[in-house]
Amino acid sequence: MRNIDEVVASHGWWLASRASGLVALVLVTISVAIGLMMASKLARRPGMPRILTAIHEQTALAGLLAIAVHGITLIGDPWLNPGVSGVLVPFSMDYRPIWTGLGTIAGILAMLLGLSFYARKSFGAKRWRKAHRATIIVYFLAIAHTLGAGTDASAVWMKWWLLLTTPPILALFIYRVSAPWLRRRNRPRPGTALSAAGEIPGGEGR
Repeated sequence: MRNIDEVVASHGWWLASRASGLVALVLVTISVAIGLMMASKLARRPGMPRILTAIHEQTALAGLLAIAVHGITLIGDPWLNPGVSGVLVPFSMDYRPIWTGLGTIAGILAMLLGLSFYARKSFGAKRWRKAHRATIIVYFLAIAHTLGAGTDASAVWMKWWLLLTTPPILALFIYRVSAPWLRRRNRPRPGTALSAAGEIPGGEGR
């Protein structure tokens, strides 16, 4: 049997990177889902927006930390041996460069969008909110990275996780994008019978 130290030395970095990558995916999923719920104003119970905001911020920060650990531990993997450039420069890693490159872009974009929260006053709240909408791109890039380069992509539990989380997030995203258009479309137009009902003589008594 191989010495336990040899096993840890050859697989420890990979296991740490794999675990932190999975944790990052879970945290990003939760953070994005809550962010879409708040943006769509689906949580209107008293006190709920404040609770969701706290969870959203904490999962986002924890997700950034997990992404950083995922990249740092990947550098130490003796089998991949990507080097710093392989982790930081998209599509430069020899192992499945397309999918690992998408993961690199997702990580960099997540860092930029996440840390921009603390500089939102400099950007302006309105401009920052528009930029923050790109967080959904991080999620979909992370999914693509997981399916294309992840060791657990074919695992049954991973398929179930994606099946249970991706459709709701996609539905929330579609609702978030279409809600303003639907509100404008359903708004009574000036001069219509509905908008002028209050001006019809005797209409109040009917």
